[in-house]
Amino acid sequence: MPNQQGYYGAQLPYPTQPAYPAGPNQGYPPPYTATPGFVVPPPSAPPYGQVPLGTGQPYGTTNQQAMYGSYVPDDPLTDRVESFNFTDKSIRRGFIRKVYGILVVQLLITVSFIAWFTYHDDTKRYVHQHQGIWWAAFAIMLVCLVTMACCGDVRRKAPMNFIFLFIFTLAESFMLGVAASTFSTDAVLMAVGICAAVCLGLTIFAFQTKWDFTVMGGALFVALIILVIFGIVAIFIPGKIMTLVYASCGALLFSLYLVYDTQLMMGGKHKYSISPEEYIFAALNLYLDIVNIFLYILTIIGATRD
Repeated sequence: MPNQQGYYGAQLPYPTQPAYPAGPNQGYPPPYTATPGFVVPPPSAPPYGQVPLGTGQPYGTTNQQAMYGSYVPDDPLTDRVESFNFTDKSIRRGFIRKVYGILVVQLLITVSFIAWFTYHDDTKRYVHQHQGIWWAAFAIMLVCLVTMACCGDVRRKAPMNFIFLFIFTLAESFMLGVAASTFSTDAVLMAVGICAAVCLGLTIFAFQTKWDFTVMGGALFVALIILVIFGIVAIFIPGKIMTLVYASCGALLFSLYLVYDTQLMMGGKHKYSISPEEYIFAALNLYLDIVNIFLYILTIIGATRD
């Protein structure tokens, strides 16, 4: 413009050559005329996201090869899913190891109490003469059980969950020791051996079988209510046959519960599973199943020998 020329002097035209040389991809940047004597070397690779025309390669292939080398991930979503599954399996294995570690400690405490009350005659006579101790242990056990079952914060937060579980295990072990002291020594040993064999076989079956027992939670709960009602009726109708039937039904029901709780802990291919944060709850379920199986087997042995 005249004013600009008067102010700035002669207006010089802008350079017409762009920063990139002309090539097969001429949409951007625009073509140019090279200055005589100035040669721009051709680029070794096209810019990011651009590929030579007619190669048939998908968008970004050249850059992926430059980034990953000769390997180009075909399906990143599949890789992420496999990585997630591997992580989930690792967490589940650690959860199972933790649950069985806690369960082994509980069973060792319980077996120690049973052996103490079975073989030590003075302790056996003392607990038989002072039954108030048994009722105190029953109250402590019931309070701890209800607290851990109903209060999620108590059973998830350490060390509160371990404290409640330890107190519960001591009270339950004391009650089992008192109950075992009313039977003969050989009957108790036989019940322990049979219970160990049954629980081991059911655990292996739960790990190996393709049947999903986690969908049977409602049916097992209904069967448990029926068993409780049957036990109340059996109090008013005493007899050897009634005791054998009741104990056999109880042992069968809690055997199914052991398989059910084991598969809940395993997760994986089963429909329902327990969260890895609920290791105390899982160990408590397995412990109660084993304890009830032992008590019903001991009742069957005692009824057949009475």
